[in-house]
Amino acid sequence: MKKIIAAIILNLFALHYAFGKDYQLQSPDKHITIKVSTDSKIYWSIFYKNDIILQPSQLALNLNGNIQPGINPVLLKQKLSGVNKNITAVIPVKSKIVENNYNELKLDFKGGYSIYFRAYNDGVAYRFETNLKEELEINTETADFDFGNNSRVFWPQESDPNFLSHFESLYKDSTINAFNDKQHSALPMLVYAKSGIKMLISEADLYDYPNMFLFGTSGNILTAGYPKNIAESVPVRDRGIKITKLETHIAKTKGTRKFPWRSIAICPEDKDLLVTNLTYKLSSPSIVGETNWVKPGKVAWDWWNDNNIYGVDFKSGINTKTYKYYIDFAAKFGLEYIMLDEGWTKTTTDLLHTTADINLQEIIDYGKTKKVGVWLWTLWGPLDLDMENILATYAKWGAVGIKVDFMARADQYMVNFYERVAATAAKHNLMADLHGAYKPVGLNHKYPNVLSYEGVRGLENNKWSAEITPAHNVTLPFIRMAAGPMDYTPGAMINANKKDFSIVYSEPMSMGTRAHQVAMYVMYESPLQMLADNPSNYLKDSVCTEFISRIPTTWDQTIAIDGKVGEYAIIARKKGDKWYISGMTDWNARNFKIDLPFLDNKTYQMDVLSDGINADRHASDYKISHDKTEKGKTITINLEKGGGWCAILTPQS
Repeated sequence: MKKIIAAIILNLFALHYAFGKDYQLQSPDKHITIKVSTDSKIYWSIFYKNDIILQPSQLALNLNGNIQPGINPVLLKQKLSGVNKNITAVIPVKSKIVENNYNELKLDFKGGYSIYFRAYNDGVAYRFETNLKEELEINTETADFDFGNNSRVFWPQESDPNFLSHFESLYKDSTINAFNDKQHSALPMLVYAKSGIKMLISEADLYDYPNMFLFGTSGNILTAGYPKNIAESVPVRDRGIKITKLETHIAKTKGTRKFPWRSIAICPEDKDLLVTNLTYKLSSPSIVGETNWVKPGKVAWDWWNDNNIYGVDFKSGINTKTYKYYIDFAAKFGLEYIMLDEGWTKTTTDLLHTTADINLQEIIDYGKTKKVGVWLWTLWGPLDLDMENILATYAKWGAVGIKVDFMARADQYMVNFYERVAATAAKHNLMADLHGAYKPVGLNHKYPNVLSYEGVRGLENNKWSAEITPAHNVTLPFIRMAAGPMDYTPGAMINANKKDFSIVYSEPMSMGTRAHQVAMYVMYESPLQMLADNPSNYLKDSVCTEFISRIPTTWDQTIAIDGKVGEYAIIARKKGDKWYISGMTDWNARNFKIDLPFLDNKTYQMDVLSDGINADRHASDYKISHDKTEKGKTITINLEKGGGWCAILTPQS
């Protein structure tokens, strides 16, 4: 009789759970809980331990004007599952082995749609899936984020009502209530919970669909907005458009598909943002076959320094002799590549013929004799018109990669262009660097030949503004870099303190110290890492240049040591048997003592490039020192105002 009663109770409980309207999912470590409510609308909320960090927030789709997944939902089935299987990154950005441990809840609803929720130990995400026969017009997608209080936010400022942008954000340190429904931001966006937990909102696995942006409401809620498809536009010069008519929908797509993940990385401490890999974990695995031809590396870059080389017996500029000089420089320091940026083609719209002063085949062939590959810059529009022919020709010439520039949009068509570039480039064994680009959303996971993205207010802006401050530089690793690789283009050899900085287009300088710039080569993630300054300047200071040349561009392991958003960051990375440590600060001088528990039980030779004793007056002053260290020892990091610190640790046999 007791067994019968127990069975009845168990069945009643199962029925209550199946037909109830609230569902719960926990992260593997049980610190994060997602609660889902399915009454007349679908809401999700998030708890970290006992604190609610996201109030119930609506999610829904509006399809074809009358299909509304998420409105009056009728649950048909639920499925709980879990995964604990590492991902081995083809091109390791943060780490070669990526821990992929999560629990998942799938809810199937009447009307041919499902919603997946995932809980990782470091974040959460959800996505819609539809199983409908007809083609869909997506009128809008509701994605609200209710934080329940006037939270601190680092707002990546945008301004164009049609979402035209180069996505080079400055991050306004403010509060949610300060932004109204006419003000929107790009992603990722960083929000602080009342408890101090950091939440980084972004998206992943984005294909055949526009980017998501977030709008203020003058309250505690952020709400999503999306670029609509463009019906009509007129060209503006050779690389821009003016939109004259928009469609009513944000996407037109097939009826059976998965939609992008909407993600929130959840980080108890600021430094945890330096190592979150949520976007990569949520993204589709590689579909590119053999990838031995995808070779990350460093690039001697021409555009930032305006080809302003000196100490030579020929006229510098966009010409064959200048690029051979770049190749000789790259070969001397073991750099893998040079870049021919804008100006090498006859016109910016003719991508198959060079200017009269460029013999491209001679440059490429000369590079091969020096084991230096050549990358070619292109405008996206002309490339879009004849992509297969252009990329096949570049491959035939012997180029190794393309830098595609000035996309400056985030609508469905542009998202699809990104994937077509990645796929077509892969077909011809070409790597890709995306500029004028929105943030990474997983394309580099699916197509490992996509090495880097701009989508960052980087060093180039020093040529015309005073916005790239040390404070900005130590904001980027916690927000923009968390989404994926960023082509900031470091390496300025003319450095200035705050009072000495000036804008010089053809001989640009950076804010902060020389060591601040060198530290970026470890701090900033980009499998294609630029040396932005003039080869003549690098040759003039070969000691500093040789130090930079020793730093890899991909990493086996990354450890966050310390950091505060917009103030300072300290990170350690491993490649092979060597460790690399980087520290950067804002305009405040700082001193740290750090332990090295991650080292093996060996003695390490530690080569350090740090701020010189006079770096507070002469920002280019630096010092190289040598020491021995080992696990259990403490090392000291001294950072001058706007300063940096970088160490290479080599185990001794």
